[in-house]
Parts: sequence; C-alpha cells; structure tokens
Amino acid sequence: MQLETIPSKEIMPGCHGKIIHGEKLTWVFWDIEVGAEVPEHQHIHEQMMHVVAGEFSFTLAGEPQVYGPGSIVHIPSNTPHAGKALTPCRLMDVFSPVREEYR
Repeated sequence: MQLETIPSKEIMPGCHGKIIHGEKLTWVFWDIEVGAEVPEHQHIHEQMMHVVAGEFSFTLAGEPQVYGPGSIVHIPSNTPHAGKALTPCRLMDVFSPVREEYR
C-alpha cells in the first residue's frame, strides 16, 4: 500500500483525511486547510496526534495551546478537545479502537 494511492475523504469542512483501518486502530493522515475548525467533541477512542507541518491551535480539556511540527499530543478517551488550523497543516492521528464512522 502507498499513501498516495489512498483516496482522501473530507470528514468535516477543510479536513481531508487518508484513512487506514487495522483490526484495533485507525490511522489518519490529514491535510487541513488554513482556518478549518474541529469543533469541541469527545469520543470513546484514545487518540494520539502528531503535527507533521503547520501550526495547529488545539484545546484539550479546556487548556489551549499552539502546536507546531514535531509536536505529539495524547488525547485520553472521553476528553473534550477542539482544534483550528492557523496555517495549512498536515497531521497524523491514531485512534483506538477503530473509528467505524470513518469507514
């Protein structure tokens, strides 16, 4: 499998993901347009976010912070979080268990 051959899905406005599902996890490679927002939400999935490129404003459990390239954020299960792309961004997310709604 090659990343460039995986079709991209716009999961929410301005958030385009190439999604790979394993048996117990989902791995997403995001291209996020400047200004795109991820509204506050929470889910049962444990999540790890890695900022590959760009500046991403991210609020976790009410604590805002701006993350840049190389940043890694752990989002525990059922913890409120939200984000906004301050520049065009490339992010990677890993979710466990599988994000069935991303299939």
